[in-house]
Amino acid sequence: MFEKLTPAPPDSILGLTEAFKQDPNPRKINLGVGVYKDADGNTPILRTVRMAEERLLASEKTKSYLPIDGSPAFQRATQELLFGADHEIVTGKRAATAQAPGGTGALRVAADFIAATMPGATVWVSDPTWPNHPGVFKAAGLAVRTYPYFDPATHGVKFEAMIEALRSIPAGHVLVLHGCCHNPTGVDLAPAQWRQAAEIVAERGVMPLIDFAYQGFAEGLEQDAAGVRATCGTGGDILIANSYSKNFGLYNERVGALTVVASSAEAAQAAASHVKLAVRTNYSNPPAHGGAIVSAILNDAQLRRQWEQEVTEMRERINTMRHLFVETLNEKGVEQDFDFIARQRGMFSFSGLSAEQVKLLRDKYSIYAVGSGRINVAGMTEANMDYLCEAIADVLRATQG
Repeated sequence: MFEKLTPAPPDSILGLTEAFKQDPNPRKINLGVGVYKDADGNTPILRTVRMAEERLLASEKTKSYLPIDGSPAFQRATQELLFGADHEIVTGKRAATAQAPGGTGALRVAADFIAATMPGATVWVSDPTWPNHPGVFKAAGLAVRTYPYFDPATHGVKFEAMIEALRSIPAGHVLVLHGCCHNPTGVDLAPAQWRQAAEIVAERGVMPLIDFAYQGFAEGLEQDAAGVRATCGTGGDILIANSYSKNFGLYNERVGALTVVASSAEAAQAAASHVKLAVRTNYSNPPAHGGAIVSAILNDAQLRRQWEQEVTEMRERINTMRHLFVETLNEKGVEQDFDFIARQRGMFSFSGLSAEQVKLLRDKYSIYAVGSGRINVAGMTEANMDYLCEAIADVLRATQG
């Protein structure tokens, strides 16, 4: 049977990393894969993560299984980070959280939960969205459709078209929203837009599924949760898939969570029982180490303060690179307007570069970006900025006449 198989196409993003690794050019730059890089071009281990691991190594007494939905300490810490410790959702026990292997694992559990409990539901994703979104939902047997989101002409949200589309989504369907740092565009809804979208979705009986992978990378940990909390303010049922890959740097530990928010504590527990079924038939129970790191940091006041400072440092470095990128392009005489990149948030930006220009950057300069023009701003450093902007200037001249 296997001899009849043809090779599957490589992942559009992770495949870039493999090509990048094999490129012998010492000046190569990877702006494709979504991992944070520091000023030296490395993906660091946070100082607080090392401290937490030292404590865990000294105190750990077993490698036994976690419960199906993970550690209670992790669940509590996740809910308090999402909503605030004193939020009515937390104190009223209207939320239930399942620890998952990364944000992607949380999304897949959500997809299986939707397929099992919401027959006929279609999942609506933004145009564009993270390339893995459609695949995750389709793998669970769900239909996927898109709603307007990004306006290439303004490099902003196509909000009126988005709202018009939301008003047409049938009741019982699912709407995927990016909590902050929209991937791939870097363009987020304003607070008033969040409130308007949340009200429409609640009125229509559409269930929001918020992909919240970058808390702390836009404006701050509290500010970035505003959209999640506004959506939860409608009192309806909500799913939230969050990730600790970025804000804790725990990429290879695969730490995430799926949180269900319901109208009552009883409804939340009923939904949680179906989430557990989805987990049990998938990976059975979550890996422990990464979640233990998150719990140790978030549940210790001193470690949490230090971690919050590290998140601030990462966010500020990304924003500094955005501004330096725009300034350096201007210094290189680039006439095309890239000022919008400084206004976007998070690691990613829709650069406006065409597929032809992206290919030329790769072939001539060993600069790797996604074919859509999405770039990872965190892959930029002060050391590679001049080379990067000179290459882009040259490619623009060559392709624009």
